[in-house]
Amino acid sequence: MRYLIQKSTALRLARFGSLLTLMGALTACQTMQAMMGTPEPEKKAEGAAPTVEPIPVRSARASMIAPIVETRETITATGYAVVSIQNHKTPAQKRLLAIRASKLDAYRALTEQVYGQHLDATTTVADMTVMSDTFRTRVEGVIYGAVLVSITPAGDDTYETTLSLDARVVDDLRALYLGQLASNIR
Repeated sequence: MRYLIQKSTALRLARFGSLLTLMGALTACQTMQAMMGTPEPEKKAEGAAPTVEPIPVRSARASMIAPIVETRETITATGYAVVSIQNHKTPAQKRLLAIRASKLDAYRALTEQVYGQHLDATTTVADMTVMSDTFRTRVEGVIYGAVLVSITPAGDDTYETTLSLDARVVDDLRALYLGQLASNIR
């Protein structure tokens, strides 16, 4: 058990280290853009002390989130579920279960957009030939403030649910997530 806890802590530290490295790289890119885009200052008379203009650099967190949030006021996600595969006897109950499943699928899709996906891939190669390729994805996060846009039948046997989330809520969720990551490392 102790080994599992140590391994889990090591994985969290590795993930946090990767996140910090990415944040540093993004900050460096922002700094380079700001430096390259800054016009030459006017030359002053001889003997005057040179002035250094501060370079506006956004925080790494803001630079990671900005491309997604700045382009849209809201993000939307759509989930689907098939009625006939729901595990119940009556058609009405199957429809209700399909509606619920499509809503959960929409929440999963929304969570992917807010937090991203954890992807674990394994490839086995023997005699220079790929023997197997395995991919596992995992999504984890908390969504609040989502607005139900629509629940509609899509065809004869499928329901479609669309949810939307305000960009400010997305920013808050990501800030809380990064804060949680930082507190888990300490």
